Amino acid sequence: ALGDGDVLRHLLFLLKEATRVSGANTYSAAVEFALREFVRVAKARRIFALRGSGAWQGDLAEMRRDRPRRTSRS
Repeated sequence: ALGDGDVLRHLLFLLKEATRVSGANTYSAAVEFALREFVRVAKARRIFALRGSGAWQGDLAEMRRDRPRRTSRS
């Protein structure tokens, strides 16, 4: 089992690494970035889990007809 000191050292290590890899200027900014990213990914997973469930009833081809065509780049 980890002691309190070990847990704190591990959390500080993670906080420093998160700050470094995120490019954040402060620990608070790194924590906010990490939490926002966690929420974004969790929401995306929930949406992906609905795939094939029949939760959405619509015609994707019809929806795409409303979208302007992209021009190809040469």
